[in-house]
Amino acid sequence: MLCPKCKSGETKVIDSRMTDEGRTIRRRRECEKCEFRFTTFERMEMGNFVVIKKDATRETYNREKLERGIWIACGKRPVTQAQINALLSDLEKKWMSSKNKEIESQQMGKDLMIALKELDEIAYIRFASVYRNFKDVEAMKAEIGKLLT
Repeated sequence: MLCPKCKSGETKVIDSRMTDEGRTIRRRRECEKCEFRFTTFERMEMGNFVVIKKDATRETYNREKLERGIWIACGKRPVTQAQINALLSDLEKKWMSSKNKEIESQQMGKDLMIALKELDEIAYIRFASVYRNFKDVEAMKAEIGKLLT
């Protein structure tokens, strides 16, 4: 592991802890050259699967890309990194349990909307406004009406 400060390859692990229900290892490291301390996360690769986009193109699943979209929806909301990690891990488990190693982006969006609805209703509405491409305020009001009932 390279030190982010001096780029030395001489680092040592000071502390390791399991996080994310044992799916991630958090390591506290120290550079032996400049003594800078930093944290790394080691996550088990859930396997590679392919996302089928709306235009029928295919791309490899990218957790970071999906996480960025979730954070945009959750901006300025009382949502923690741990909650988002758990949400993503649960969704990945669901998607990986399928025998088919391909999943349609529409299914991913639907699954994510259900998970966001349980996590934070405002984040759900924000994500739905982009995902469902609301054309006007009336479409958004209809979605909010579904939440209220």
